[in-house]
Amino acid sequence: MRAIMDELPGYDIIYFGDTARTPYGNKSGSTVIEYSLQNAEFLINQGAKMIVMACNTASSVAYDALKEKFNIPIHEVITPAVNCALDVTKKSIIGVIGTRATISSGIYEKKIKEKKPDAKIYSAPCPLLVPLVEEGWLKKPETRMIVKKYLHPLKTKQIDTLILGCTHYPVLKSIIGHKAGKRVRIIDSSIAIAQQIKAFLTSSPETDLKLSKNTHSTFFVSDITPQFEKTAKSIIRQHIALKHVNL
Repeated sequence: MRAIMDELPGYDIIYFGDTARTPYGNKSGSTVIEYSLQNAEFLINQGAKMIVMACNTASSVAYDALKEKFNIPIHEVITPAVNCALDVTKKSIIGVIGTRATISSGIYEKKIKEKKPDAKIYSAPCPLLVPLVEEGWLKKPETRMIVKKYLHPLKTKQIDTLILGCTHYPVLKSIIGHKAGKRVRIIDSSIAIAQQIKAFLTSSPETDLKLSKNTHSTFFVSDITPQFEKTAKSIIRQHIALKHVNL
């Protein structure tokens, strides 16, 4: 959401964070699909005219189900990150880090191979990173040690590009970039999707006309905790009022 606000200032945004049921990365595919359909229906009922699936796990598992059910533009975060990685990689040796569900889905390998069959892709699940972000352990030495351990197998493969395959990970981008090394290009999926949405709206004026532009943002969550409020405010960089909802 922060990246979209930066790229498309003025657009009204309805945010829903399923904080009561996350993380999705350790849930079954059927559960992720069920939750994602509920989330999308809630957003549409709130007036959403376009949906961004700001979660790699949901994007990898539930995107087709949402496209089939809802007749509005729906964007997932995986394809933009893949396109960006292929644009910048020099050796076509690409690393991907993400939740267990995203990595086990093989979605990044599939999409990269579709566009560049000779590319080499190395993936690593990083299940501890989401809890570390949500606990606010952004500057702890333990976090740096865990990131280093997760990235070591990818570094041995001499990757030159690393996709942050979870929208929590950009919060740790400086640590990940440092541990990956100066020669590795870091692909932030949040920036990639924001740029894709901007391009989409430029080429789809009929959709753009349907979107409100009153610089108004509404934040819904399924559970409110002090730590989430703190983390959300630090990312959005402004005061936000969270509204609790039960799905």
